[in-house]
Amino acid sequence: MKKEDIYYRAMLARDHRFDGKFFIGVKTTGIYCRPICPAKPKRENVEFFSNYLEAEKSGYRPCMRCRPESAPMSPAWIGKSAVVQRAIKVLHGQETIDFDENKFADLFGVTARHLRRLFNDEIGKTPKQLSFENRLNLSRKLITETALPLTEVAFASGFNSIRRFNDAFKKRFKKNPTEIRRNKVDINSNIVVSLPYRPPFNYLGLMHIYEMHKVGKLERFVDNKMFRTIHFNGKTGQIIISNDEENSQLLVEINFPDTSMIHAIISRVRHLFDLDSDPIAIANSLEKDSAVKKILKKHPGIRLPSGWDPFEVGIATILGQLVSVEMGKSLVADLIEIAGKETKTLIDGEIVKLFPGPKEIIKADLTKLKTTNARKQTLINFSQALVDNELSLEPTQDVDVFIKKAMAIKGIGRWTADYMALKVLRNTDSFPSTDLILARTLIHHPEDIIQQMSPWRGYVAALFWREYSATLTKKKVK
Repeated sequence: MKKEDIYYRAMLARDHRFDGKFFIGVKTTGIYCRPICPAKPKRENVEFFSNYLEAEKSGYRPCMRCRPESAPMSPAWIGKSAVVQRAIKVLHGQETIDFDENKFADLFGVTARHLRRLFNDEIGKTPKQLSFENRLNLSRKLITETALPLTEVAFASGFNSIRRFNDAFKKRFKKNPTEIRRNKVDINSNIVVSLPYRPPFNYLGLMHIYEMHKVGKLERFVDNKMFRTIHFNGKTGQIIISNDEENSQLLVEINFPDTSMIHAIISRVRHLFDLDSDPIAIANSLEKDSAVKKILKKHPGIRLPSGWDPFEVGIATILGQLVSVEMGKSLVADLIEIAGKETKTLIDGEIVKLFPGPKEIIKADLTKLKTTNARKQTLINFSQALVDNELSLEPTQDVDVFIKKAMAIKGIGRWTADYMALKVLRNTDSFPSTDLILARTLIHHPEDIIQQMSPWRGYVAALFWREYSATLTKKKVK
């Protein structure tokens, strides 16, 4: 069967597993859609594209019903060069709306001019143009899914001029913002946005991991929902994350005083729940081994665990050295109470404190923290390395270089560095083989077999932790 015929069948079935993996251009209407769109055009009236950029380059405009810009990003990155592939992934995951071409190019070790040339040659658009389109995509999501006033939508999308926002919006979507507004304006209502994913999605397994590693009072878990106190630019709020399994999407309720941070909040949630991963592609790699395939059937749609904030995860990793998960979680909570700043948020009648930053940990009196003096010093050393720019938690960096730099910090060994590479940098190919649980699984799952599952060994680690954590000791090595 031809690939196009498979795509057409998936479109007729509205199969969420293909969402974002291809797009359908409808010749009779001049629009392009997601595979899950309710529209059912005839086979002779459609053509298929591997990404939305190809569809728009061919003259199609995005569908108003299925909103292609909301589809999960395809992990089959666009572009031929490794630089373009990495850059597009980072573009779609950026927290900030502000875009600086020179700083962005620096992340990949090239000049802005060279990166523009690569983008133009390979996909016909510059990084700045794609960043601008992401802002407009966010604006349409907020207009169609929330009751935010249009002025707030424009501000949240990085526009300071309403007129410029209206002009740019109409140019991209062929309609004015007011023409697609569905919800009545209610300035007092919380913002709720949907974030689609490709099933299967092991939501409960991921929630279980996050509840096991709960970050003090900043996180609560009730009825399979995650409540997280968040802080940006001196302001504090809360988000509530739940799963709409029927429609293959997360629902994120945002209660935050600064709408300009909506983009950053959405980006954090996407990373936290690994929403852009392709469970089918990962399964195809992991199922090469029959024993791993058997475990994967018990936990389909495994996702890569990380955390809300990279620095939080790094500090929690250090505190988790040589102690149980429960002890590590308790130490994190104690550190927040010792060094964190108070908020006006109350949980169970008690004031919630924020997670301390690197400078706050360096200055804090850690005498009452119930861990070894050596580990307290490691917290300070790690924080100081970040302050001095000797270490970075930027996910685009070379993983081997990060591990080498991390291990140069006194008190950080191989396990800590590998674990950070997986959960802080979100490196899909990290497998912390010195972790006690993973080390014991290697008795049943030889390391050479796992090596063959590259670049998805991080998912193997997540799968083994999910399967064996209840039966093997939870102590960790440094």
